[in-house]
Amino acid sequence: MTITQTDDASTDDAISITSDVAGTHQATGPTQDDLNRFGNGCHDSVYRFLGAHVGPDGCHFRVWAPNAAAVDVIGDFNGWKGGLHPMSPSDAGIWHGWAPEARPGDTYKYRITPAFGPPIEKADPMAFATEEPPRTASKIWSGEYQWSDSTWMESRRDRNRMDGPISIYEVHLGSWRYEPGGYRALAHQLADHLDATGFTHVELMPVMEHPFYGSWGYQLLSYFAPTARYGRPEDLMYLIDVLHKRGYGVILDWVPSHFPVDKHGLAGFDGTHLYEHADPRLGFHPDWTSAIFNYDRHEVRSYLLSSARYWVEKFHADGLRVDGVASMLYRNYSRPDGEWIPNHYGGHENIGAATLLQDLNRSLYAEFDDIMVMAEESTAWPGVTTPTDFGGLGFGYKWDMGWMNDTLRYVERDSVHRRWHHHDLTFRMVYAYDENYVLPLSHDEVAHGKGSLLSKQPGDSWQQFAGLRLLLGYQYALPGKKLLFMGAEFAARDEWRHDQELDWGLLQHDSHAGMMRWVKTLNDLYRSQPALHRLDRNPEGFRWIVMDDNDNSVLAFARSSGCDGGDGIDAATSAVAAPPEDIVVICNFTPVPRHDYRIGVPRTGQWVELANSDATDYWGSGVAGGTWETDDIASHGYEQSIAITVPPLSICFLSTSQT
Repeated sequence: MTITQTDDASTDDAISITSDVAGTHQATGPTQDDLNRFGNGCHDSVYRFLGAHVGPDGCHFRVWAPNAAAVDVIGDFNGWKGGLHPMSPSDAGIWHGWAPEARPGDTYKYRITPAFGPPIEKADPMAFATEEPPRTASKIWSGEYQWSDSTWMESRRDRNRMDGPISIYEVHLGSWRYEPGGYRALAHQLADHLDATGFTHVELMPVMEHPFYGSWGYQLLSYFAPTARYGRPEDLMYLIDVLHKRGYGVILDWVPSHFPVDKHGLAGFDGTHLYEHADPRLGFHPDWTSAIFNYDRHEVRSYLLSSARYWVEKFHADGLRVDGVASMLYRNYSRPDGEWIPNHYGGHENIGAATLLQDLNRSLYAEFDDIMVMAEESTAWPGVTTPTDFGGLGFGYKWDMGWMNDTLRYVERDSVHRRWHHHDLTFRMVYAYDENYVLPLSHDEVAHGKGSLLSKQPGDSWQQFAGLRLLLGYQYALPGKKLLFMGAEFAARDEWRHDQELDWGLLQHDSHAGMMRWVKTLNDLYRSQPALHRLDRNPEGFRWIVMDDNDNSVLAFARSSGCDGGDGIDAATSAVAAPPEDIVVICNFTPVPRHDYRIGVPRTGQWVELANSDATDYWGSGVAGGTWETDDIASHGYEQSIAITVPPLSICFLSTSQT
């Protein structure tokens, strides 16, 4: 960290701090422009002047507490005694103070005297580090880390392309693998596992500090501090650095939808409802018994915008997955009539939340146009991934919760009943291009009594494994990016529990090891075959072949990489195009093989099998496989067709050339 003395060190804005973490960004005391932007709700880097900043003469503290009668800072450096380091009020409701004895690693809190009532002790809303829970103090952090991921950062745009392959491995660090070495030890083990499974990105469930471990991080209180459960902030930076150097992107879960009401946190921060609404019909979440941010308050908007930017700028995050977007967008979310307040137009939309999300995406993508911002949004709110210039929310991607719900409801049915619910599979393509979608099989589907993905499959053990291989193959075959929660890649038998390590011993069994080989095959196929990802957002990349064979519970469709315009230019990307390719996918959702099953195909010649979930290498039955020559028999709108045996509970990928 480089410190520059700019004026008398005893004045509030005397220190200019350049952090190695920030690269070219400089942390300074607030200028009048900073204060104006903070107060107008459009400042996305207030962490540069709020919080604890280390200088050569100690530490300078700034905190927003506009309704406080007095504020002083207490901590290790003054024996936690009030009155020794009083803070002074300044413009925009910001209090500032200086502790020459304070050093990096010291813990501290703010002792706030409200206008009415006794003093209260609060953790710093801008803390960059914290004590490990259940302790609740903030920690002074110098911000020093030397990054070595320049190669990744320079190539990140290509890694995150919307027409590229993106397969995400969702991880809860504490239960993925118990590791006393924390972030640093997990970094190498996680990278090795990504090598073995072939995912392109990892998504970390919230690593921001949260008081209750059982919330999985979704009840977070420190919007700028990584959880100390696995180490220091620089240790999380090391984990991300290692993953980048090994070729993997890192997406962080981020939760602006609510926060817990622990007494040391944001709730009633200066003795008033500062971050949250005072009226519980707006400020209290009935599902999670937590507080809801006041999205209409300008300083709160600046706080949240700055938190999002902080993780991208300081921690080199390649994207954010925004949790609970639906709960933000609707004032009546999980509320009966009479327990919510309409907006000023009389509707149920939370206009403040919607405009905050627009500002968030506009701000992030303007500065970091090579990242991904994803919405967990479970309703039909229009334009979630439409650019803000056209009235949308501006997200890069939206989780397709409809696909997840329909598909899991279908596969949980006994195969003899599936013929009556064929539409659960085919309906997805009706809306597949309305948004830019991620197809999630996430942690929410394997917790709270829902069982594991394996246990959702009906039938005996062989059928369960075959059904799970089919489900994962079907996910990879459809348009949309992929997300899979940890444990599913080797067919975890039990539902996920946050306080237990994954059962890695299962990989000793051929059935589970075969599942992981299948996931590696899917990821390799997905990355190597442009037809499986290039036109994810273009209807020309998908065509049904068989969508109405309810009686046999069979689906078949073609994925295309697109075709050039005759001059070698790809119409989808304006880049030099490889020859157009087609992959035909055929799925059998019953345990009965379908012999001599004829399907039309888009090209004449020899069709070969690229991947078959029923292969013995994956613990399948090995019923069929090989090559097929087309017949001059018209079928399904094509002039030529092939007749194949479709294995039981299987998915097969076919192509005219084995690449």
